[in-house]
Amino acid sequence: MVRVIRFLVFFGILIPASSLIPLQGQDKEGMVKYTPDFRFNDGIYLNFDQVKMNKPISKAKLLTSIDYNDREFFNKILENDKIYFYDNMGVRQEIAKNTIWGYSRNGVLYVQIQEAFNRITFVGNICHFVADITTYDSRSYNSPYGYYDPYYSPYGYSNYYSPYNTYYSPYRQSNMGRNELKQYLIDFESGKILEFNVESTELLLMKDSQLYEEYVQLSRKKKKDLMFVYVRKFNEKNPLFIPVE
Repeated sequence: MVRVIRFLVFFGILIPASSLIPLQGQDKEGMVKYTPDFRFNDGIYLNFDQVKMNKPISKAKLLTSIDYNDREFFNKILENDKIYFYDNMGVRQEIAKNTIWGYSRNGVLYVQIQEAFNRITFVGNICHFVADITTYDSRSYNSPYGYYDPYYSPYGYSNYYSPYNTYYSPYRQSNMGRNELKQYLIDFESGKILEFNVESTELLLMKDSQLYEEYVQLSRKKKKDLMFVYVRKFNEKNPLFIPVE
């Protein structure tokens, strides 16, 4: 018995932490590995926990006169400031539209940024998407109450490598601010949304020691050029598993 315990302890020490990450093709009970063919359940996701569980507020539980088969169903229901639905106990509830995480339409996720909904085009343990946001310059915005912008970002827009090769657009100036396309990452473990830059990429790659060590050894220019390449490598090595009914 003692010899068995010693063997298990010794064997456990030799197992690298990275081997504890599910291998590609390895299924979990009640879950499936995400592929481009996967479709999330349609409905309103109040928070990211519902996204991880693939359990939105379904169309059937939404209180609305809009036809469920209307192709513009979600666009129409999100025109209102509040969303009404029945919870699991059948009790009528209401929630402000600007507090929900997003929704899924035809199996595709849309996340809310600045009260606009943006399609998540690359899904994995690290997700990637692009949003058209408005930023403000306090020097050109005068208010008797002072300047405040809850969405202000200290980072400027950088022409980082894009997997879609279409997002090198200049910003559009408006009276209240400027509109620009920004790239973001989502950590599917925590739900945190991060700007797509070298620092965020390094932070998320830390969960895979091998890829992280490769990435940090690159020059600054190479890091910028290969950000999405390493995000894709991470997702390939560490596939995302989604619960299914």
